[in-house]
Amino acid sequence: MKILVTDFDSTLTQRDFYDLVRERWPIPADDDPWAHYLDGRLTHFEALEAIFGRIRASEKELLTLAEQMGLDPQLAESVQALHDAGWTVVIASAGCEWYIKHLLTRVGLDLQIHSNPGTFDPERGLQMRLPSDSPFFDATTGVNKAQIVQDALARAEQVAFAGDGRPDLEPALLVKTPLRFARGWLAEALQSRGEEFHSFDHWSQIARKLLC
Repeated sequence: MKILVTDFDSTLTQRDFYDLVRERWPIPADDDPWAHYLDGRLTHFEALEAIFGRIRASEKELLTLAEQMGLDPQLAESVQALHDAGWTVVIASAGCEWYIKHLLTRVGLDLQIHSNPGTFDPERGLQMRLPSDSPFFDATTGVNKAQIVQDALARAEQVAFAGDGRPDLEPALLVKTPLRFARGWLAEALQSRGEEFHSFDHWSQIARKLLC
């Protein structure tokens, strides 16, 4: 068995959903939940919960916004090629399952997802919840990606990891360097530590590398 554990926002897509939301519904600089997360006043989950709670739109408008994340156009083809080669693709995201499922359904994919559940309310925004019943529950991010990778390592002969953000550093360090893929903040963090990794611009490049 071979398992690829992958982040979603800015990994399977070009942009983060929370960035699109912040652009659409601007937040005063002195009360930015994301800044409060970076300085330690909020957890990752609390910051996203506050940002998503500012959304005021119809469901159709919000789904249209989610589609602007830029899902890799070769995603479905790449996932199928990996499956054919014996790879299982598992999504581990500290974002919200609500938009992840929508975007994957649009391209005909049904993948295992570990993320924060959520429901949409035009009056209250995207209401994200902690997945307290998850075996990989983490109170700060919702899901503990390192535990997801550790579980995969216990079951599979090869485990790869791909990500871009702060919650991705610990799980990235658990896998062998030839199976470590990074971009954005994660790539910079690994580079500063002298850690080897494969960089990528589009998720389909990861699939091609694993299939070499």
